[in-house]
Amino acid sequence: MRIATWNVNSLRTRLDRVLAFLERSGTDVLAIQETKCRDDQLPVAPFEAAGYEVAHTGYHQWNGVAIVSRVGLDDVATSFADQPAFGKPGQEPRVEARALGATCGGVRVWSLYVPHGRALDDPHYAYKLAWLDGLRTDAAGWVADPAAQVALLGDWNVIPRDTDVWDVTAFEGHTHVSAPERAAFAAFEEAGYTEVTREHLPAEHTYTYWDYQQLAFPRNKGLRIDFAYTSAALRDRVTGVTIDRDERRGKGASDHVPVVLDLVE
Repeated sequence: MRIATWNVNSLRTRLDRVLAFLERSGTDVLAIQETKCRDDQLPVAPFEAAGYEVAHTGYHQWNGVAIVSRVGLDDVATSFADQPAFGKPGQEPRVEARALGATCGGVRVWSLYVPHGRALDDPHYAYKLAWLDGLRTDAAGWVADPAAQVALLGDWNVIPRDTDVWDVTAFEGHTHVSAPERAAFAAFEEAGYTEVTREHLPAEHTYTYWDYQQLAFPRNKGLRIDFAYTSAALRDRVTGVTIDRDERRGKGASDHVPVVLDLVE
């Protein structure tokens, strides 16, 4: 089975590219982030025509996560139990469309879009840390059974190592590289998960994101922020990981690229 994760930065804008990727790559399950649409705006029919079921949660033109699968899609959850809410001052906090879980081909897949954090003194930063802590708390319970098949896939908005960015000094005093964020990311190892993209692609300066500004992609000024944490039982099934760098090329590309996991049956 082949499972992938991809922050597409607007699914409706990049629908043709996503469908072409699915066909070309033979991906069975795709976890999608930043769909940027409401549920009623989601282009379901083209996926169904291609043989995929679709689950999605989205409330407006921001955030939004989806899972498309051709190996089954059951027990859909549009948030995790301890997922915190967030709201602007004066607004009622709400649980954002940042997490979607479904069982696909016997694997419990989560499509995750971790909050950005914005700035170290911004309320969004505290929200980000609380969000990761809530996810880790719940995720620890999901692997209480040693045979559990769980994949936590998505855009984590954390740069775990200095070599996961073209120049770490450019992020000094900013989010993504702070010690609390890195500790929150590493805590998933303690909860019983393994970040398998690092296991299979350990090379330094291996990126999954390039900004649209300042010719970041041609200059390879990238970040590694898209990851896959798996349970121990699923880790044993992973035979390879690839980063589809070519998806950053050409007109209409997302600023992220797909990260693909191959699993033995």
